[in-house]
Amino acid sequence: MSALPSFSEALRVWARIGCLSFGGPAAQIAMMQREVVDERHWVSDRRFLHALNFCMLLPGPEAMQLATYLGWLMHGVKGGIAAGLLFVLPGALVMLALSFIYAILGDVPLIAGLFFGLKCAVLILVVEALIKVAKRALKGALPWALAIAAFLALFVLALPFPVVVLAAAAIGYALPQAFAAGVHGKPREGGPAALDAALAADPGRIAAMAPLARRAGLVALALWLWPVALLMPVGGVFADIGWFFSKMAVVTFGGAYAVLAYVAQEAVEHYRWLSAPEMLAGLGLAETTPGPLILVLQFVGFLAGWRDSGALGAVAGAGLTLWVTFLPCFAWIFLGAPYIEKLHDMARLKGALAGVTAAVVGVIANLALWFSLRVLFARMEGIWPDPWSLQPAALLLTVLAGICLFRLKLGVVTVLGVTAGAGLVLRLVGLG
Repeated sequence: MSALPSFSEALRVWARIGCLSFGGPAAQIAMMQREVVDERHWVSDRRFLHALNFCMLLPGPEAMQLATYLGWLMHGVKGGIAAGLLFVLPGALVMLALSFIYAILGDVPLIAGLFFGLKCAVLILVVEALIKVAKRALKGALPWALAIAAFLALFVLALPFPVVVLAAAAIGYALPQAFAAGVHGKPREGGPAALDAALAADPGRIAAMAPLARRAGLVALALWLWPVALLMPVGGVFADIGWFFSKMAVVTFGGAYAVLAYVAQEAVEHYRWLSAPEMLAGLGLAETTPGPLILVLQFVGFLAGWRDSGALGAVAGAGLTLWVTFLPCFAWIFLGAPYIEKLHDMARLKGALAGVTAAVVGVIANLALWFSLRVLFARMEGIWPDPWSLQPAALLLTVLAGICLFRLKLGVVTVLGVTAGAGLVLRLVGLG
């Protein structure tokens, strides 16, 4: 049986996850699962997926909210705040630095080469996560069918993410027995995970944590809204930033990709904060830096502030964007998680969340395919790549990462380091 980690030990792990969380939500969830479930046994598969399924139903970056949820379960409100902040801050600082470089110098090929290698390694981590989650969650014909249907609905039919997830939850709620053999009913071999053991030893733990969590959630809501309320009567670019990205914070179901087209249209055509090529450059930076992909919004806020008030305005714009984007995430978790945990053992709720688990396999498969096609190919024609645009360097680095992870069993940091270095070398010799 693993011991529940100390707060300082958990901080180190959350910081590690935040610094290595490249590649979007699928890769970030994979990294978190490897760190807290597989390697340290702090959290069980069952509870990890229970928390993930709830986060999938919320607006905002699900991986960041999952870190906040798990941090709260282990160490209360301070644990949730620490886990959420450490998930976002490393990427936000990197994005701020790269935004300054981009604003002053434009594209920097050496940095692009370094991140090119990282993307190829992240692709393999996403594949590994997909395999692990599918093995654990898909037990029976209906879960498999639901996972395949979710994948086709998202990738082929381009149905809205909330529709897919809510439909899966409804099926699981109606037919909980069809999902009983999945991970929600399967204990870990070798004894319970640390968190499960702590909750078993102290059944009142969640109830005791709930009042402070609710107060923290209300404080987060107040902190989110007060700068918007102060800025709106004044008007100007910062009022626009606060209002626009506050709206985005409550409609970003399904991650950043679900709203990027709308954000790009409004930021480029309506507010004229940046150009279309600059928006694409920001997305490229967000895809290759640690942290949530939605950090692309920080880049937009940065350039809006840069053009209005120079460097100080850029920092203010980026900071305000981060504030109104991520404060609501803490509110959703602190207000909702205590109720979700209280209902943890209800059969129909477990069925609903197990249905979401099956759909999440399809979601991860969709993200993995979306990501892999854009890493391996230079041009897309609709949902399919132009086969003649295959990038040999990307294929080579992806195979290298696969050998390092699956064959040589190297650690995540080593795999990322090897492929990042190889990507830099290829770029220096003109092959990347």
